[in-house]
Order: sequence, then C-alpha cells, then structure tokens
Amino acid sequence: MAAITDLDHVALAARDTTPLLHFLTGTLNATVLFGGNNVGFRPMQVLVGDVDSGMKVELLEPWEAERNDFLARFLDARGAGPHHLTFKVPDINVALDRARALDYEPVNINVSHPMWKEAFIHPRQSHGTVVQLAESHGEWGSRAELLESVAANPGQGAPRWWADPLPPSGPPTHLRRVVIGVPALAAATAMYRDLLDGTIVPDEHDTTSENGGEHSAACELAWPGGGRVRLVARPGRAAVDRLEVAGISEVYDVLGTRFAPG
Repeated sequence: MAAITDLDHVALAARDTTPLLHFLTGTLNATVLFGGNNVGFRPMQVLVGDVDSGMKVELLEPWEAERNDFLARFLDARGAGPHHLTFKVPDINVALDRARALDYEPVNINVSHPMWKEAFIHPRQSHGTVVQLAESHGEWGSRAELLESVAANPGQGAPRWWADPLPPSGPPTHLRRVVIGVPALAAATAMYRDLLDGTIVPDEHDTTSENGGEHSAACELAWPGGGRVRLVARPGRAAVDRLEVAGISEVYDVLGTRFAPG
C-alpha cells in the first residue's frame, strides 16, 4: 500500500527555547524556517539538514497560557524536552476513520480551520510519545522550494518572537532519526507501520550494544520525506530517548533533549 502519511517534525518544548535555538543554529548549522503565535503556545521550526537530508525540529514555548494551558501543564509535569511527533496526512477525516478502525481513539480533534486540521493520539495509546495527525494547506511545496522561499523571505513574514539565531560554528549536520524507548516493541512497531505508514528499514545499529552492552531489540522505520524513527525496547520506559545527528562526534544535553552522534 502506498504511503499516505509523512513524518513532518519532532517538537521540543521549554519555557524559554533560546538555548535550543542557539544550539540548533550554532552547533548543528540548522536553518530557521518560520514561526508564529497560537493560543496557549508559540511555535517556530528549523531544518537540521539540507535540501536532500535531515528533519525539521519545532520549538514550543507557552504563550497566553491563561487561554489554553496545555503546554504550561506539560512543562510543570515533565519539564523541558520532547513533546510530540507530527505526521502530515492528506485528509484528516480519512486518517481519523483509519485510526478508529485500528482501535485508536483520537483526542483534541480540531477541524475548524481550513488551512490546518489536527488530532492527537494520546501517549497512553501511542507508546509514550504524543502523536499529532495534521492536514495542512498553503505550504511551499518541495523542501527545495521551502528553502528558496526562506532565503528570500526569512521568517516567512510571521510575527517573530524567537531570539536571533547564532551563526554556524561547526560543519553541516543533519538530523537522521528520533530514537524512542518503548516497553512493547511489537505493538509500537505496528502503530508506526500500520497507522502512520512507516516503512521498516534495515537497522544501521548493532542492536546488541545498546546502553553499554545491554541487549536491546529495535526496529527502524522511514517516511518519504526523509524522517526516521528508531524504536528500542526499553522495559518500563516510554519516551523519546535522543535525537541522532549525523555530523557531530559527542553527546549534547540541551533543555531535556539529548542529541547524539548518529
């Protein structure tokens, strides 16, 4: 079956995302794409990669939390760190029907805006990491077209709330994969494959050498836009473990997110 879903980005949350932005643009040579303000939060996105490789990272801060405090409550409970994965779908209603047919119950459904319709799979059902399903319109087309548009119009004309990015201090990098620890590997693999259209690919890692020699089963999945998720069996732990980045040689911990060579 042809894929109808694509992994768009991984979102990281903090009360002040400036250290993350400075790390991404300075150390990882990421490109600022766009951002804006929404009720309860303000997002902005960067590309850790180039026209041919890499993934997008979204940074989230609370904004007007008195109107919607979901992100503030998340930070109160868990602190800064990975918040969700966003998968783009061509038709949100078809995606919702499909989710329900597979015994998932989407929550926080909002289809009121013609340009952005969304729903979420709660982490209780999505193996510890919030999954967002989104139908969006009015975008820039290919990654090459997006980068060309950004170069001509930095910020894409949206209200800019974020700090100045740092100039690159290292070589080009690209975000290769998001590594997620899951207690039930088979069930998590089924969700990312059957609900989210991930294609299982050969695992580049030696799965017998995870965590200083502990034996760990794993499964890696890929999407057409270049996004990858690696699921690693971790009994009792369901969460994003790290973001693996090609082009770095050491591990960085920044505001609750671990960036590791990959």
